[in-house]
Amino acid sequence: MKTLDILAIGEPMMEFAEVTRGDERFYLPGFGGDVSNAAVAAARQGAKVGIFTALGQDAFGSEFLRLWDREGIDRSSVITREDGRTGVYFISYGEDGHVFSYARAGSAASLVTAKELPLDRIAASRILHASGISQAISQTCADAVFDAIHHAKKHGTTVSYDTNLRLRLWPIERARAIINAAAALADIARPGLDDAQQLTGLDRPEDICDFYLRGGSSVVALTLGKEGTMVATPERREVIPGRRVEAVDATGAGDTFDGAFLSEWLRHRDPFKAAAFANAAAALSTLGKGAVAPMPTRADVEAFLKQPD
Repeated sequence: MKTLDILAIGEPMMEFAEVTRGDERFYLPGFGGDVSNAAVAAARQGAKVGIFTALGQDAFGSEFLRLWDREGIDRSSVITREDGRTGVYFISYGEDGHVFSYARAGSAASLVTAKELPLDRIAASRILHASGISQAISQTCADAVFDAIHHAKKHGTTVSYDTNLRLRLWPIERARAIINAAAALADIARPGLDDAQQLTGLDRPEDICDFYLRGGSSVVALTLGKEGTMVATPERREVIPGRRVEAVDATGAGDTFDGAFLSEWLRHRDPFKAAAFANAAAALSTLGKGAVAPMPTRADVEAFLKQPD
C-alpha cells in the first residue's frame, strides 16, 4: 500500500544568504539542499511527502526538523547522529548572479550507507526522488541511492532523478558514469540543459532528450532556463514556455520545479501539464532571496497561472 506520494533522499544544508544594508554585509539563515528543497516545494503543492537523510545533533539539524514539521513533511526516517554535523553553505551576490561557498565535507548526511535505507518507506511511496548531489557527497551515498532505486523499482515505486551536476564534489568522468547510470534507471529524468550538455556530450535539447529516453526513462523534463522546459516521452516532444518575472534570486528554482512537477504529475500523469505548472512555480520562487522562503504554495501557483503572461 502506497502511503506517501514522494520520498526524497539526499542532503539538507543550512543556508546563509548575503544581505547588504549600506556598507554593512551580513548573512541571513535559511534552508537548502536540493532534495529537501524539492520536498518542501512538493509539500506546498499539497503532496504527502517524506524525507530520508541524516542530520547532526546540532542547532542546524534541529532547525531542519522544525522546518519539516512546519511543512507537514514526514521525517520519521531521518537519522540524527550524536557525533555528526549538518552541512552549511553561503550565498553571495554579485554582477554575475549568486556564488556558493560550502562547508559540507564529512557531514552527517554524507555518512549514510545502504544498510540505513528505510526500505519500507521506499516501497510505500508513489515516487522516490534523488539527485546527482545525493550520490556525489560520498561513495556510500552513491551506493545507497542505487540500492534505493533498485528497491523502488522492485516495489512499483516510480523513480525520479535530477542530474544536478556539481563538479566541486567530483570529477566529470566519475559524475558522468554514476549520474548517467542512475538516470538510465529513472522513470522520470530531470536534467538541466547546462548539466546535460556536460554529462552527455550533446548540445541540442532534442538530442539530449533522446539520450535519456534511449537510456530507459519514460519521461524527460529538460529545463532550459528562461526558455522553459522541453518535455519528451517516447510518443511526443514539446517545449513548454517559461513564465516571465523580474527574478531576484534563482537559488531554488530548479528544486521548486522538481517538487511542483512531481506533485502535479501525480494528479493526472500528464508531464506536459505538470511542466507548465512547475514552470510557474519555479518562476515565483525567484521573486525572493534564498531557496525555501520564496517557494510558492499551490494557491499562489494557481493564481499566477490565471494571469496573462
